[in-house]
Amino acid sequence: MELSYDEIRRIHRLEKNTSKLVEVEADFFNSLNEFIKSEKEDYINSLKDFSVAKARNFTNLKKMVEEIFSLREKKILGLALVSARTNELSEEHMALQEKQFYQEMIRVLNKHKDLMDRIFDGSVAEGEEKAKDLNNVQIRILSDIPSFIGTDMKEYGPFKKGETIELPFKIAKLFVSRKLGENVE
Repeated sequence: MELSYDEIRRIHRLEKNTSKLVEVEADFFNSLNEFIKSEKEDYINSLKDFSVAKARNFTNLKKMVEEIFSLREKKILGLALVSARTNELSEEHMALQEKQFYQEMIRVLNKHKDLMDRIFDGSVAEGEEKAKDLNNVQIRILSDIPSFIGTDMKEYGPFKKGETIELPFKIAKLFVSRKLGENVE
C-alpha cells in the first residue's frame, strides 16, 4: 500500500473521532516508514533551499503520525485489557507490529492477573511446582557474596556471580541498591 499525506490526514482524523481502531493494512508501519523516509529527504532539501512551507509540512506530518501512534496505542491497550479479562481476542484492524504489541500486553496482563489469583486462593500458575512466597523476589547476583545473617536473623549465602536466587524483598532490595544483584523477570 502506498501512503500519501492525504491518507495519513484521513487516518489521523478518523482515529481522533472514533473509539475503535481505524482499519489499516497489515504492512501499515512499513508503508509509513517508506513514506516518512521520502518526506524526510524533501524536508532536508527544503532546509538547504530555505523553504519554510516544506519544512512546516514535515513538522505537521511528524505531529500527525505521533498522534496516530499514541491514539492507536491507547486503543490497543484498552482492547488488551478487555481481552485479558474476557479471553476474547480481537486483532481486527491492527497492523502486524500492533498485533505483536497486543499479544504481549495480554501476556503481561494475564501474568499480573495470576498474582491476584495467588493472593486470594493460593493457587499456582501452570508450570509452577509450588506457590511462591509473594514476599520473596528473584534476583541475579552480580558479584560473589560471602554468607551473612539477614535482618530476619537467618543465614544467607554464599552466592556466586551469575547465580539466580530468591531472597526476602528487603534483602533483595538492598542487593539491587548496592549493585550486588539485579531483578529477574
